[in-house]
Amino acid sequence: MSITDENPVTRRQGHGKKLSFYDFGATTFFASQFDQRFSYCLFVPEDYDEDGTETHELIVIVHGTGRTAAQYRDYFANFARERRCIVLAPLFPAGIVVQEDLANYKRIEFHGIRFDHILLSMIDEVAAKYRLKSSRAIMYGFSGGGQFCQRFFMLHPHRLKAVSIGAPGVVTLLDPDYDWWVGVRDVETRFGCHIDLEAMKAVTVHTVIGEEDTATWEIAIPRGSAFWMEGADLQGDCRIDRIEALAKSFEMQGIAVRRDRVPGVAHEPFKVLEPVEAFFADVLRSQS
Repeated sequence: MSITDENPVTRRQGHGKKLSFYDFGATTFFASQFDQRFSYCLFVPEDYDEDGTETHELIVIVHGTGRTAAQYRDYFANFARERRCIVLAPLFPAGIVVQEDLANYKRIEFHGIRFDHILLSMIDEVAAKYRLKSSRAIMYGFSGGGQFCQRFFMLHPHRLKAVSIGAPGVVTLLDPDYDWWVGVRDVETRFGCHIDLEAMKAVTVHTVIGEEDTATWEIAIPRGSAFWMEGADLQGDCRIDRIEALAKSFEMQGIAVRRDRVPGVAHEPFKVLEPVEAFFADVLRSQS
């Protein structure tokens, strides 16, 4: 399927009783009420019944550096319509606080902004407006979004049913011998929470990457760079090395990982989504 085939068609006319026309289908972008510098869009099945009893799974799709939040939302619209899910796609703009910065959300905290808390507040807003099955979401992110997802998973496993981590350029290993961002030794001091391995084991975990995702020009961490930390070289050089190091660090702690490598694909976000959809479908099937 090509991305041009995924644009959701509006199948509804008129407002609801309390919800507006723009609260159904592919919604507009809404400002976060927690911090209005950030926003999100949704896909809500057009036949969502405000007076009904049906509940919906929540799928969260976290964009990469290109900030293609709406495009990801559009891609998963048909899946959500058929599987009775709501899709939430947050938008974390570049240039917050530091004008040229592109990576703010990827490591969870940036200049005092907690991007995990912003996303949790967005989820709470959605839960206040629509009927969700639970407070636990299914999450996916690619590249920068994959970085966010794997770290959110470490900090908030109790808010996830499943997580799919796509081709992160830099990973945080589940290693108690190194500080954040390399490892998790100082998580409690830094974030005010602890690594809950039992809760992490209860989350279904998936990794996905293209078999040809081997370029290193964007993700190299040379000694002497501002980003360098002791242990940064433990994860390997390319994204394939790094996602495998991440998966192995999970497995060493008893967390099972399902892996997909997509043949003939490099660092191409919309070419790895079929295995993600298959993973989502299996997760939903196991919960039914």
